[in-house]
Amino acid sequence: MPDHFHLFVKGDPNFTLSRWMGGLKRAIAVALGCSSSELWQPGFFDHVLRSDESYAEKWNYVKKNPVRAGLVQIASEWPYQGEIVIIDRL
Repeated sequence: MPDHFHLFVKGDPNFTLSRWMGGLKRAIAVALGCSSSELWQPGFFDHVLRSDESYAEKWNYVKKNPVRAGLVQIASEWPYQGEIVIIDRL
């Protein structure tokens, strides 16, 4: 969407989502040559996915976002469909 994005994130037992999101926001802002406060609203909304059913439900919600926003007629027309990217910092 033009004003937000969705991420599905999984981490190990020591993973801290808020710390990770802060780092992601900083990295994107630096890459774009601006400050985090210019680019991002403070905070974020998170939702814990507890089952395969919940995952599928949320993935379908995200896929249909451009349709609900009136940007495309069907979800498959949206050129920025998600993909799985594994970020491993071992």
